[in-house]
Amino acid sequence: MSELTKLTVTQLSEMLEKGVISCTELTEAYINRIKSVEDKVGAFLTFTPEAALAAARHLSKNASPLNGIPYAAKDNICTKGIRTTCASKMLEGFIPCYSATVIDSLNEQGAILLGKTNMDEFGMGSSTESSAFHGTANPRNLSYVPGGSSGGSAAAVASDTAAFALGSDTGGSVRQPAAHCGVVGMKPTYGRVSRHGLVAFASSLDQIGVISKNVCDNATVLNQILTRDGNDLTHVSHQAEDLTALLNRGVKGLKIALPSELFDIKLSAPQIKDAVLHAAKVFERLGATVEYISIPHILYSLPAYYIISSAEASSNLSRYDGVRFGHRSEQLFSDTEGLYRLSRGEGFGDEVKRRIILGTF
Repeated sequence: MSELTKLTVTQLSEMLEKGVISCTELTEAYINRIKSVEDKVGAFLTFTPEAALAAARHLSKNASPLNGIPYAAKDNICTKGIRTTCASKMLEGFIPCYSATVIDSLNEQGAILLGKTNMDEFGMGSSTESSAFHGTANPRNLSYVPGGSSGGSAAAVASDTAAFALGSDTGGSVRQPAAHCGVVGMKPTYGRVSRHGLVAFASSLDQIGVISKNVCDNATVLNQILTRDGNDLTHVSHQAEDLTALLNRGVKGLKIALPSELFDIKLSAPQIKDAVLHAAKVFERLGATVEYISIPHILYSLPAYYIISSAEASSNLSRYDGVRFGHRSEQLFSDTEGLYRLSRGEGFGDEVKRRIILGTF
């Protein structure tokens, strides 16, 4: 049974459909796997084995490829009745009264939630070290970080403690930890996946994405969460399409662009540059065309990201003042401003404070 957790979503779905294993057996296998490695990896902030087993035992069979598949969700995606902290003391005791649209969609299809994964506080960081509660190790090498901010989700998939995981990506927070952990991370086009129920960092950049063992699994999960949602006014509905149908077409005839500015030795570590160029040669051998292009303004993309994301974060996180939302200080205060100062000072970590100050400026 321990080998079950190493299988892909596609393989597990076929086994469940044929009755080779039961949903309860599969869920128990993942629960046991989490118990055996979690003290070393630290991928989860909230582990819900009882709720997962109850869902597995009462599962109704349906045609979804995710029916009976255990998964994990980043802890900034709201889950009804399950703690959602954003890895911050500011929301340490927050239990949502509703679930994000993506969670509702996965529940309807019979996917089994195992728990909520660790992250950089409010999604601000790239190593999962700014979490207020504990760090997460890279399952490939426990002395390395898993990347971030969706480091817990990437670590869960890489350590075989979830068949797939949801993360959120503002400036690389799904793709970068997936790369660190040797799994597949996908940030869908902005507006394709509903953000309803995702705790906001930078609203014009945030997007929920999928982390999985391979590309086929990623496309399979994305197929199931590209649902219409009137609760997110930035959500764009598209005609239904099967993303997995595109996987076997190959790359012949495709054109791949390499921005020449990004291959300046001052901007790219030599080993990263070599790896990208090696991949480009592989695609060329498979029939794709690779061309260098110039995007002069790409050099300003990182400064622009920090300005836009920090300004939006400053606005979005202003609601956590100890009065309306979030941690409230128990220290004595003389006026409302004092309450704000104490509550926000205690509730937010250093990285979040830095970005709020920068964004306010």
